[in-house]
Amino acid sequence: PQSAEGTYPNGVPWNGLTAVTECPSGAESTPLYADDIKYLNLMSNEEFGGTIEAYTYPEEFNACLGNKEIAPGVYVGQQDRAIFGLCVRTTIGNDTDGIDYGYKIHLVYGATAKPAEKANKTINENVEATELSWECTTTPVEVPDNKPSAHIEIDSTTIAKEKLTALEAILYGSETAAARLPLPEELITLIGGNAA
Repeated sequence: PQSAEGTYPNGVPWNGLTAVTECPSGAESTPLYADDIKYLNLMSNEEFGGTIEAYTYPEEFNACLGNKEIAPGVYVGQQDRAIFGLCVRTTIGNDTDGIDYGYKIHLVYGATAKPAEKANKTINENVEATELSWECTTTPVEVPDNKPSAHIEIDSTTIAKEKLTALEAILYGSETAAARLPLPEELITLIGGNAA
């Protein structure tokens, strides 16, 4: 979850995650005409959203679902939902290396989870695990020398190995530091890339 200062200091693993679907929206074109010709296309802002699917979720995600613990094991719902960040790793495959070719790290900022339907069914001869699902929307964060964004993608096949190692030590934690999600300004400083 996001702290009051707007940082993401306490990264926790999410066991039981089954899918993260990216659903960008916006970026709609509005053509403008004058003198019987089209002279300009205005583009609306693009928004980043998605869907998270899982069989379970970490305890810390309760605040993001609007659940507040009022006593050990007792939760009250419909509370304010905490903003959260997310780091998801996806596999890149090719025809020669298969799924060992590489991976992408997706960093998502300013996310909020929408209430989702949860069906509880009686146990019968066709037992299935209940899969949970949440639609998420985002609020972009500042990215130096760029437009604000809620999504950053890092490709392991093109980033320098030592920079990727340093980034992963921040994202996943190390022997000396807890896992956390760095903001874009720190990320750009770390990778030493051209921000523009």
